[in-house]
Amino acid sequence: MAPLRYYTDILLPFILLLISGVVFLRRRNGLPINWPFLGMTPEILLNIHHIHNFATDFLKLSNGTFLLKGPKFANIDMLFTSDPANIHYILSKNFQNYPKGPDFRRIFDILGNGIFNSDHELWELHRKTTTMSLFKHPNFHTILETTIKNKINKGLLPVLDHYHVTDLQEIFQRFTFDAICVLLLDYDPESLSVDLPFVPCEKAFTDAEEALLLRHFLPEKVWKLQKRFGFGKEKKLSEAWKAFDEFIYMCLSQKEKEDEESAGLLTSLKSGFSGQIGTSCDSKQFLRDVILNLMLAGRDTTSTTLSWFFYLLAQNPSVENKIRKEIQNKTGGRNWKTLTIKDFEGLIYLHGGLCEALRLYPPVALEHKAPTKADVLPTGHVVDKETRIILSFYSMGRMEGLWGDDCMEFKPERWFSKGVNGIGIKHEPSYKFPAFHAGPRTCLGKEMGMVQMKMVAAAIVCNYRVELVEGHMVCPSDSIILQMKYGLKVRVVPITTINQGG
Repeated sequence: MAPLRYYTDILLPFILLLISGVVFLRRRNGLPINWPFLGMTPEILLNIHHIHNFATDFLKLSNGTFLLKGPKFANIDMLFTSDPANIHYILSKNFQNYPKGPDFRRIFDILGNGIFNSDHELWELHRKTTTMSLFKHPNFHTILETTIKNKINKGLLPVLDHYHVTDLQEIFQRFTFDAICVLLLDYDPESLSVDLPFVPCEKAFTDAEEALLLRHFLPEKVWKLQKRFGFGKEKKLSEAWKAFDEFIYMCLSQKEKEDEESAGLLTSLKSGFSGQIGTSCDSKQFLRDVILNLMLAGRDTTSTTLSWFFYLLAQNPSVENKIRKEIQNKTGGRNWKTLTIKDFEGLIYLHGGLCEALRLYPPVALEHKAPTKADVLPTGHVVDKETRIILSFYSMGRMEGLWGDDCMEFKPERWFSKGVNGIGIKHEPSYKFPAFHAGPRTCLGKEMGMVQMKMVAAAIVCNYRVELVEGHMVCPSDSIILQMKYGLKVRVVPITTINQGG
């Protein structure tokens, strides 16, 4: 048998040569290397901690569409695209061929039979019933405005007055969690109060979303094994599942004991779905799924956008001042609280700033699709039933071909349009700006989310100047929702020179 030193002398130069080859290939075209048997998995794992920027880099080098190859044995090849023609084709023109699909349902099993997991008839039922029960409820806008103003006055402002240095992302997460619970369940968990109590359900969303992103890049057998034996991210996902169930079922049980007349929007939601879900489905579990899906949308998309918005404002104080001045002009120097939902529509600088935050940091950074039958995308890429398609909305906002050479700049003016009546709000097609998705699955809560964000933003801008804590790192988290990995540590400085009108 040859001595160990012999094998070392042979292997070491080979390893060095291999590493040199990797460096050479990366420098040559900048794209991930497709290794024999392993595919591009080594580079995926090395870059999973910043997967959105990693995807943006290789999409820029490949004209917006790139096939990320997985291991031969795992069947997890993913076609990434940020091409507007592909986005429009998949989400609108050939919508019927691109449902969520069984892979999506397995990955997002925690969402049950909710709207985000649904296809075909069940999805149509969700869209119709949720729209009629919530967004077309005769008192919806009144309930929404009252809920947000109450939460600002009794939760947000007292907390910011108490903590001059705080994690603004956490504050927004608590705010939107409380608000969506009041709207859907007629119950305020008061997670946003001065003592910042620990509410397991509120914290469970972040843990669940990190695990769900990882499921996209691990072979199904691997994450199912982790789930079975309870380790890694899957352990946290199981704990989150339990926290969701305990909280939602507790709220539903409390409502059953009370007078149904006092249940607000929940009564409308329950009656809307009553008798429509079939005898094979547990009605209470189905309602849990409906509520969890709406809570996910109501808590995380709004709080995430607000976090990135104030991060961008802190880096651009001149924009912050312009928004503050716009609100002052709109109110005629009166208190910002006098603004109504209709008034917020006219705040174009505030609207443009929020759209810029959504363009650069869309809360749902990627979307998973799977064709039901073979197809050819507008870019010429062939897909079949085995192809996983990842729509990278995050990358779209960083493409010079779409937004110009200044695409990485924060410019609310990008959303201004000039007309006969002066400056208005510019509207971009959803397949170019898919922050609220596009096509038939366009977000039902788009208007509700924008109203809530404008009300919160106005309250903060009119009362405080927001400054980033020096040395605090801000970067996207490894999650299906584009949160900040380390939060948003800021200093909130009260504005005492502006007349608040009482």
